[in-house]
Amino acid sequence: MRWQKSWLPWLYLAPALLILAAYLVYPTVETLRLSFYDARGETFIGLENYRWVFTARPMRIAFRNNLLWIVVFTSTTVSLGLVLAVMADRVRYESLFKSAVFLPMAISFAGAGVIWLFMYAYRPAQAPQIGLLNAILVDVFHTKPVAWLTNRHINNFSLIAVGVWIWTGFNLVILSAAYKGIPRELLEAARVDGASEWQIFWRIILPLMKPTLAVVTTTMIINVLKVFDIVYVMTNGNYDTEVIANRMYKEMFHFRNFGRASAIAVVLLLAILPVMLINMSRFLESGER
Repeated sequence: MRWQKSWLPWLYLAPALLILAAYLVYPTVETLRLSFYDARGETFIGLENYRWVFTARPMRIAFRNNLLWIVVFTSTTVSLGLVLAVMADRVRYESLFKSAVFLPMAISFAGAGVIWLFMYAYRPAQAPQIGLLNAILVDVFHTKPVAWLTNRHINNFSLIAVGVWIWTGFNLVILSAAYKGIPRELLEAARVDGASEWQIFWRIILPLMKPTLAVVTTTMIINVLKVFDIVYVMTNGNYDTEVIANRMYKEMFHFRNFGRASAIAVVLLLAILPVMLINMSRFLESGER
């Protein structure tokens, strides 16, 4: 009986632990080891790969773009999700509205990138426009077509718009559930006391939804740090649209430089880790409550 109590639980956990060790722990340790070696993983070169990660121009552009994604993408998706969640609660066809906004989540990110490639398609002003956005600009507003993906001033924002189109529905569903958890009596009491809808939103709804907003925000940050599919399909990092994950893919599979690719992967893991720990601690706190 003593043997069963001490070892039987571990016996049941053993298959799952072996799978985690083989597919999670070992690759992480091996990636960390390779980050200190040369392109072929044969010669130890110390921190040279990490020096390249933080000084090379392609990586500086990637860091800058990821920071832009974090700020613009996260703030836009969370804000839109919150506003739409509050507004959806007041429309008759709430379920239909939520389904329409959530629908892009059913599309793969690569598929969404292909769809928006056609939306952003650009041809010279004299040629017929096959991209929807440029066709509207030329035929409706009688302006010149815009090179959405090659113009360095706007191409990153064009890519971020695709991410916002995909992820806003996710935020809407999560934040709508949190909004519906607010007691209606509390809102009605505030209205009876003479509070405006704006005051109710800022002083009652927003404070009560802060825990959910924090979880959604950290989730978006984690997703955007790993952004890859949209950039890879639409620009492949060209025209100064490079991001960290796409650069890691290029170093690994295009240039066959395993050392640099591993160093980028380690830096990306270290960037994501604190956000994941914050998210986990919030889940644990909510569970204790």
